[in-house]
Amino acid sequence: MNKAEFVKRVARTADLSAEEAQRALNAVLREIEDALRAGEEVALPGFGRFSVAERAARTGADPRDPGRRIEIPARRVPRFTPGSILKRAVERDGSSGGSGTTR
Repeated sequence: MNKAEFVKRVARTADLSAEEAQRALNAVLREIEDALRAGEEVALPGFGRFSVAERAARTGADPRDPGRRIEIPARRVPRFTPGSILKRAVERDGSSGGSGTTR
């Protein structure tokens, strides 16, 4: 599902116009991004947790020349940890062999 399809589903589910759903989704994503940029965690109970992790510097292989070693600098990366309700929903729907889109 792409963003446009997601917006249509949110609009239908929340009884909003597509424009209202688009603004709401953009606002949610912007707030999550701003919180992570500030080093904050965003916890949505049952759904999951967005956080920032520090990835340590390390030595790796140069993709263009695998025999050559390169230094990969430390950096901050976004992380998502799914919540228990989301995990159960995916397990339950995923085990049926279907696409998980039936309601």
